[in-house]
Amino acid sequence: MKVLIIGGTGLLGSEAARELIKMGHSVTGMALPPLPEGADIPSRMELILKDCMSLSTDELAAIMKKCGGLVFAAGVDERIEGPAPVYDMFYRYNIAPLQKLLPLAKECGIRQAVICGSYFTYFNRTFPEWDLYKHHPYIRSRVDQAKTALNYADANFAVSILELPYIFGAQKGRKPVWTFLVEMIRKMPVVTVYPKGGTAMITAGQVGQCIASALETGSGGLFPVCTHNMTWKEMLAVFHEYMGMPGRKIITIPDFLFRAYAKKIIKQRKASGYEGGLDMVKFVKVMTYEAFMSDFNAKTLFKTRHDDIKKAIGESVRLSLDVLDKQTDVIDMKGE
Repeated sequence: MKVLIIGGTGLLGSEAARELIKMGHSVTGMALPPLPEGADIPSRMELILKDCMSLSTDELAAIMKKCGGLVFAAGVDERIEGPAPVYDMFYRYNIAPLQKLLPLAKECGIRQAVICGSYFTYFNRTFPEWDLYKHHPYIRSRVDQAKTALNYADANFAVSILELPYIFGAQKGRKPVWTFLVEMIRKMPVVTVYPKGGTAMITAGQVGQCIASALETGSGGLFPVCTHNMTWKEMLAVFHEYMGMPGRKIITIPDFLFRAYAKKIIKQRKASGYEGGLDMVKFVKVMTYEAFMSDFNAKTLFKTRHDDIKKAIGESVRLSLDVLDKQTDVIDMKGE
């Protein structure tokens, strides 16, 4: 099968391409230029360095008619801030491309599509009392993204949404998601102060395996995937180790102090005319919860191979340190 990956030069897109090629498929990757400097992009992946939204329907159709599978591994996440209402920006990057790509993919005979989504849609279903859709523009965009994508699915066109948790692993030349946390820890004197709670997680390589497997199984639907769960304390201990401060003390702050910090962030954003993807005050209940998931889909359904999560965290931390110390040039995620 020939597969078109939107976001093919990104961390997840390149991992998916590597796995698909290993399984005998051919891959075309479409992504915005430039290529991340020094990135390990699969040499056997055909590259088209263009914005899919800038191509005409005919130009895209000429590419898609050669393919049997489509992967959307692009878009922006909750780190990006923008002018209010920030939902408009998330719509532009996370939803509008699917409204263009998916119906055209169906017309061109593509049978399988995989969308890299967020585990926040899983928690939106699991805890309706949290009102995540109402309070958080980013989460609302991800829920709307999944609904939009699944609306195009039918018996001849399977659409699988991978509800991805926090992802570890690094791609040379691209700024890691976790640079902000490494910088935050560095700025704290003597001890690390953090709220209670925890998160589900997965390595970038395992996400690539899930994408490839989802394309091959072709059942479609919503799939929460993770391979590990850690409390924030457990995760921070690994960060400390790779930052050269093993055994550093971690102090858990009470919720009311974390909420006060969140109010400060919102106030700063408003003063600058920007809005975040998450309402940080309302997000306290999520951040301080042990947001764990079952590893059944990743390990049993999609048959991910064992990967060293601590090593993957270390790769993220080391590259983050290089970025902060200006030892490497990287591409950062940007929105408008």
